Amino acid sequence: MSEIVNPILPGFHPDPSIIRVGGDYYIATSTFEWFPGVEIHHSRDLLHWELAARPLNRVSQLDMRGIPCSCGVWAPCLSYSNGVYYLIYTVVRSTGGAFKDTDNYLVTSADLYGEWSDPVYLNSTGFDPSLFHDEDGRKWLVNMSWDFRGGKNSFAGVLLQEYSVRQKKLIGKPINIFKGSHYGKTEGPHLYRHGGWYYLIAAEGGTGLTHAVTMARSRSISGPYEIHPQNPVLTSRYNPGLILKKAGHADLVETENGEWYMVHLCSRPLDGYSVLGRETSIQKVEWGADGWLRLQGGGCEPRLKVPAPDLPPFAPKNAPERDHFDSDVLNPHFCTLRMPLGPETLSLTERPGWLRLHGRESLHSAYRQALVARRQQSFTYTAETKVEFEPQDFRQMAGLICLHDLDNYFYLKIGGDEEQGKTISVLSCDNGRYTFGGEVSAKGRTAVYLRAHADHAGLWFYFSFDGENWRHIGEVYDMRVLSDEHSGCSHFTGAFVGLCCQDLSGLGRYADFDYFDYKE
Repeated sequence: MSEIVNPILPGFHPDPSIIRVGGDYYIATSTFEWFPGVEIHHSRDLLHWELAARPLNRVSQLDMRGIPCSCGVWAPCLSYSNGVYYLIYTVVRSTGGAFKDTDNYLVTSADLYGEWSDPVYLNSTGFDPSLFHDEDGRKWLVNMSWDFRGGKNSFAGVLLQEYSVRQKKLIGKPINIFKGSHYGKTEGPHLYRHGGWYYLIAAEGGTGLTHAVTMARSRSISGPYEIHPQNPVLTSRYNPGLILKKAGHADLVETENGEWYMVHLCSRPLDGYSVLGRETSIQKVEWGADGWLRLQGGGCEPRLKVPAPDLPPFAPKNAPERDHFDSDVLNPHFCTLRMPLGPETLSLTERPGWLRLHGRESLHSAYRQALVARRQQSFTYTAETKVEFEPQDFRQMAGLICLHDLDNYFYLKIGGDEEQGKTISVLSCDNGRYTFGGEVSAKGRTAVYLRAHADHAGLWFYFSFDGENWRHIGEVYDMRVLSDEHSGCSHFTGAFVGLCCQDLSGLGRYADFDYFDYKE
């Protein structure tokens, strides 16, 4: 029997929502401040996955300009009914103090790979919304409720309210159907119908090391809900030695052969620091004679290897290690921060075979950044590029960046200097504290090759003028800086690596990138 090796979606892919349509399986995951919003992966065997769609790709669907780090798109829910795909998501605009601004929206499409509708606004009572399609055709929204009042449980329970497809809005009054179990911080709700029961899965215990999946059930959708006698159904909280930690925030799927699986988020911390962010894993589950769901084989701990379903093998289309920028469309594995980059900032046609980035605002800007990056999905990787850039001012820079958020990054950059002319150096930022190091002259050099090599906790930068002879520059940097646990402003994402260009003079000086390598 073949096995599935976890995680199935390595790197920053949290809050998975899974569906099956015929023989096709799709998982939607959170993207927070990264654009486009929501990533959807596809599989036919639950072992092998490929990036299929990024549905929130227009500003009319998602405008995140100015939002803080780790806000943006939280916990999408993907569902399917009568030929239509439904995607529910939260846009979190602030989390400061006691308050959270959480707007919940719905978009739809008849073609998961095609264009999705403009959003329908639902409510702002909390986050982690989920849409349940009942057997009688009615549709119900559940989301956690946020209570900012002092002396109250801020995770105030799970709200249920009916959604009208005809009116495109919520109807009736919301009902609080579940206040949670003793694990606290009840969020991430999903409803299911099975064996005459309504089952409610929730994420409890927070998103850290005490995260857990709990379950309750009721004969009526509005409750009362009885709690699973062996909660939590899944957690890493009791065993610090597990490789898969932070297990929680789950969703269920039934295969065409009647097997059941649970997808969930997890993390593989490196000395306590989750550089790869929160990832997606999968566990096989079974319904017991008492009607309760449990992990196959018993217990509640996530397993690194689980039995694969009896399905035909699937061969995904993997992205090539080198992107030559030969297409007029950006590689779908690249993301931008908070907004799409228009032709005035990013072009693949001004110089065919090259990516041109016109310099925009600083790396601390939550508005206009000329930056494209992809997820780090392995503890060990090498990224490389060739850059042609002629700065005329110290305010102009471009290069290769490894980052977690606006305050934590390592930047191998080409810049300008009044005395030395063009230079290569490393700018590191650790929770907003700058360090400049390793400056080398590149005067008279048209092209500069840049390379980053990450190996678990270590990060090395190199440069070359011919692409063959490489020199180390700067220090050995600590990759753990690029983690949720280290960050002072961002706690829900992961490390990225990519290309960027800044022009703090406002003149839009551009840099040309010949290729981008990412090799694990």
